[in-house]
Amino acid sequence: MTDSLDNYKPKSEFLKVMLERGFIHQCTDAEALDKKLCSEIVAAYIGFDCTAKSLHVGSLVQIMMLRHLQKSGHKPVALMGGGTTKIGDPSGRDESRQMLTIDMINDNMEGIKSVFTKYITFGDGPKEAIMPNNADWLDGLQYIDLLRTVGPHFTINRMLTFESVKMRLDRESPLTFLEFNYMILQAYDFLELQRRTGCAMQMGGSDQWGNIINGVELNRRMDRKEVFGLTTPLITLASGAKMGKTAKGAIWLNEDMCSSYDFWQFWRNTADADVGRFLALFTELSMDEVRRLEALEGQEINEAKKILANEATTMLHGTEAASKAEETAKKAFEDRSLDADLPTIEVAKTDLEAGIAVSDLYISAGLGSSKGEVRRLIKQGGAKLNDKKITDGEMKISLNQLNKQGSIKLSAGKKRHILVMPK
Repeated sequence: MTDSLDNYKPKSEFLKVMLERGFIHQCTDAEALDKKLCSEIVAAYIGFDCTAKSLHVGSLVQIMMLRHLQKSGHKPVALMGGGTTKIGDPSGRDESRQMLTIDMINDNMEGIKSVFTKYITFGDGPKEAIMPNNADWLDGLQYIDLLRTVGPHFTINRMLTFESVKMRLDRESPLTFLEFNYMILQAYDFLELQRRTGCAMQMGGSDQWGNIINGVELNRRMDRKEVFGLTTPLITLASGAKMGKTAKGAIWLNEDMCSSYDFWQFWRNTADADVGRFLALFTELSMDEVRRLEALEGQEINEAKKILANEATTMLHGTEAASKAEETAKKAFEDRSLDADLPTIEVAKTDLEAGIAVSDLYISAGLGSSKGEVRRLIKQGGAKLNDKKITDGEMKISLNQLNKQGSIKLSAGKKRHILVMPK
């Protein structure tokens, strides 16, 4: 097995695109995979556990991989983790996930499904995507029978070497036996998908490498089938922060959890150092155009950021939503005019009549996570009320601050704004 394509020049369209655009971190037997991709339609899967009602922007790398796979003439398999979510993947975590009920998992699954249709085409054709649910086979397993059949192919010695396990042990964080079983069930997913759909490759983030290798080896040992694994690098911001996390929380892909305007703004606020990488990963602009935009400097790089925001938002929410978000941003930040399309929160009119402490209102609006953070924002001159600096950290905001449009505009820095609407 190889774990790098540094010295290999692929012939298949899919691996060429993945390599050029920066998607590949590790790959098992790249040469054999490349030959298979050149000679037949390959079904490849990525698993998505149902831990929330929406995926967040950090999952877009994997979704874009499925999109490129289909555009290269192959078959995407978006596996819903209706079964594995009952355990929780310990990869990349310091502590156990919250245990979800079956109803919660099913509700989350319904929320997640709709996003995929924006990126890939589903159907019964050889190159059309499918969306199986691993609960279909995991729920019916007799556990002792599974252990007798699959268990002998795993050794505790090897399982203890995987990063998801070592991280917990090194930090003396509890790793439950339930979570320890996750890697066995994920490997079994690969076996089942190979048997049911002919799936020949699993893809995922770099933290999934150990789990993917388990599945590759289980297919070889039990069915003598050659299957493959491919991982993406860990996507972090230039600041080192985790992709998709902001001061307001996660950037969700479902519009009812994150407006198209907020989604657009997330990309518009990309750091200069991240622009080229994100254009390659999250848009379909040609790499010549990506390199041109990446080379822009000074104020010109802001145009590249707007292109990134428009391209990413168009793909998820449509052209009209992207154009509207850009226009709203222009009015708010360049023309300094209010717009009803800015993100809003509603506050009870009776609360505003009594007056709400500025720190409490900023926290409610998602413009601060604590009173201390809001006080620091005010002290540094970054907090504004209707575009005027707030100087009194103890002030109360009331109906007296309503502007002509009948709202109150709160700002944190130059780029984060919320309209407070009385109800």
